Amino acid sequence: MAGKKTETRAWQRMLSGRRLDLLDPTPVDIEIDDIAHGLAFVARWNGQTLGEFPYSVAEHSLLVEQLFTRIMPNAPAKWQLAALLHDAPEYVIGDMISPVKSAVGPGYSALDDRLTAAIHLRFGLPATIPKTVKAKIKRADKVSAWLEATQIAGFNADEANKFFGRPDQSLIKGLSIVLRPPIEARHAFVARHNSLLSDI
Repeated sequence: MAGKKTETRAWQRMLSGRRLDLLDPTPVDIEIDDIAHGLAFVARWNGQTLGEFPYSVAEHSLLVEQLFTRIMPNAPAKWQLAALLHDAPEYVIGDMISPVKSAVGPGYSALDDRLTAAIHLRFGLPATIPKTVKAKIKRADKVSAWLEATQIAGFNADEANKFFGRPDQSLIKGLSIVLRPPIEARHAFVARHNSLLSDI
């Protein structure tokens, strides 16, 4: 019909039945099972990794939390949980490699920030975490990227050092990336989340 405007849909229906408004996300519409399920099916590195299964954001998040705990061994469980959830918004907005984020511009960051705040509030964390903690999570994220780059994404050590920095070898000692089916990654993510949440 002429003159009738079509409403733009800015929400997504989750498997839990929740309807998450991406422009105005609220904590009540966020469930850990939705996050874990989504992250287990989102591939890091645009899927350009070795192995029979994609390396998922769920697996990456578990590794980042493990590295964060090595960096800050006395960190309270709430900051470990923040590390685990550092990429949680990607369960609905996907994972973009850094060059694509730069091309998309500030809109991506604003959307990411809104979702992060709602997710944090849902699980008892402050909407914005302290800068010192965020910096340690970022460090763990970069070390994780180095490990992923050299072990499964085809980078040599010199390339990885250039883009992600050479990691402290004590942080990565004994760590190797093992790819798992999405269902296993999902269960591991939920189990770690529940364990940390119970300690807060």
